[in-house]
Amino acid sequence: MTNYWADDYVDKKKDGPDAIAMIKRGQRVFIGSNCGEPQYLVKCLADKAFRFTDLEIVRTMSQERTSLSTIANKSDDQTLNIRSLYLGSAAPRAFATNRRFLTPINLSAVPRLFKSRRMPIHVALIQVAPPDDFGWMSLGVSVDITLAAAQSADLVIAQVNPRMPTIIGRSVLHVNDVDVVVEYEEPLLEVSPPPETAAAEEISLATYRLIEDGSTLHLDPGATPPSALIALRKKKDLGIHTEYVTDGIMRLVAEGVVTNRKKGLNEGKIVASSAMGSEDLYEFLNNNLSIDFQPSDYVNDPSIISQHNKMVSISIAEAIDLTGQVAADAFRHNNYIGVTGMLDFVRGSVRSEGGKSILIISSTDKDGAVSRIVPRLNDLAVVVPRGDVDYVASEFGMVRLFGKSIQERAMAMISLAHPDFRDELFAKAKEMELVSHSVSLSESLHGVYPVHLEEVRELGGQTVTFRPAKQVDLRRIQEHFYSLDREDVVSRFFHMRTKFLRDDLEGVYQMDYVKDLTIIALVGEIGFQDVVGVGSYVYEEPSNMAEVAFSISKDWQKRGLGKILMTKLADAAVKNGISGFVAFTKIANSGMIKLFNSLPYVVHSKNEANMATLKCKFDEVK
Repeated sequence: MTNYWADDYVDKKKDGPDAIAMIKRGQRVFIGSNCGEPQYLVKCLADKAFRFTDLEIVRTMSQERTSLSTIANKSDDQTLNIRSLYLGSAAPRAFATNRRFLTPINLSAVPRLFKSRRMPIHVALIQVAPPDDFGWMSLGVSVDITLAAAQSADLVIAQVNPRMPTIIGRSVLHVNDVDVVVEYEEPLLEVSPPPETAAAEEISLATYRLIEDGSTLHLDPGATPPSALIALRKKKDLGIHTEYVTDGIMRLVAEGVVTNRKKGLNEGKIVASSAMGSEDLYEFLNNNLSIDFQPSDYVNDPSIISQHNKMVSISIAEAIDLTGQVAADAFRHNNYIGVTGMLDFVRGSVRSEGGKSILIISSTDKDGAVSRIVPRLNDLAVVVPRGDVDYVASEFGMVRLFGKSIQERAMAMISLAHPDFRDELFAKAKEMELVSHSVSLSESLHGVYPVHLEEVRELGGQTVTFRPAKQVDLRRIQEHFYSLDREDVVSRFFHMRTKFLRDDLEGVYQMDYVKDLTIIALVGEIGFQDVVGVGSYVYEEPSNMAEVAFSISKDWQKRGLGKILMTKLADAAVKNGISGFVAFTKIANSGMIKLFNSLPYVVHSKNEANMATLKCKFDEVK
């Protein structure tokens, strides 16, 4: 006969020091991760640490409320040898001295590492909620790799904390599966929301335009500042499949933005492996039937991630080089294990139907003194290889690197850098032969990209994106001009041209986004769109006027494209302090004349030979 589990529970109870005394020299000890870390047990271990020799501590990168790394450093690793499962570089100064402890690995692979006994776990220190009436104890806010460690450990010591929420899913252990119980109540670790910055707000506005209604999201904990949540409130029927549930996600559920009705997999459920946030969040999760916590070999499995509808992963990069290689490190508001799971979600999301992987990066450090877009990563660890990178966003815009050449990538990344660093990056790109020596540094790389001019419209049942042109668009603008009919070429350039060389176009489109601005209309898949319309103005300093010119692809003429481009150019010119527009066109070009006259300003026209000169002042309203 076996004993009733409740009797076993009583027999297994010990105090913390006695439980830690069961650990033997030379053993490998796993410590529960993230906000589920058993703080009391870790403190007891630290108090007795110098009684041990050659303990190997296995954990994810930790903020260390109790610093085991300090003990390891003092003992020259002879007392404790720490193995941190972490894919980042540990570049932040606080962790650089402990870089030797890192074991780079994708989070989805860690449970297999434990269960296969390739890395045998001798002792697991975990934290659980009190048992239910049937003896089941929830791992609460930290299932991730903790479940696999507990299932494969020779000795399981569980801190039973009544403050740990019971969370539904594959997230429980039975009392029979635990060897020692230590009852100790203490607050769970909490993580404050990410700080709001001007850069974060700009990045949020650019990034969240890509998220469609009905998308399933993975959100890096640091990717949801208040501005991001405001942007997401406009979306409908979002789903969540992510590593972490945060306070931000909780608020989106409360506001009805997250419904999980259109995920395509696990519909109706928020699926995650951990939670990090406030006490309110932990209360929200407790016995919530809409929450489903699963271990990391499920949540982070790229094949599982890819089965979701319109799967979008948003992750934070620490540095990106000019070819697209990504380094990542996490900070206080952006837990460490998320870096280890980043590549899983990058690869899984792009395999989803309609899926996207978005990496966001602030162009400089918080002081603005160091560029986070660099020529090479050098000693920073590559977390996401260049071949896996899709979308990248900074406060200066967004680019898509998928399918782009090294030269296109370098120019795209320079456009995302802070203007103060672009000349230096461009010079380095030439020195490293990433770009041709014939490529010039366009003025657009000095200007601040006006993201507010971006707009998506539906025209005739087709989605058209209007936005300011970038240096990386020159090839597409070339293709647009090559596709024009003969008469459209003559109307645009006043003579027949059969060549539209890059050098010529760079001279035409030296955009600083203030005195010289080009807005393009694009159709098709983002990053591979066709230019179907080009409108530009070029500043004339003596008169404080700007000359405008347009070209529209044949299939898109007489569909309102030109009027939209003209209106956007005029609005930008007024904001930039330009006095008015002037246009030169053939008298026979009735379309251009009609377009100019559509402006809400008094138009003065003058005909000479077969040419018409059109002028308007923005202070002369019709």
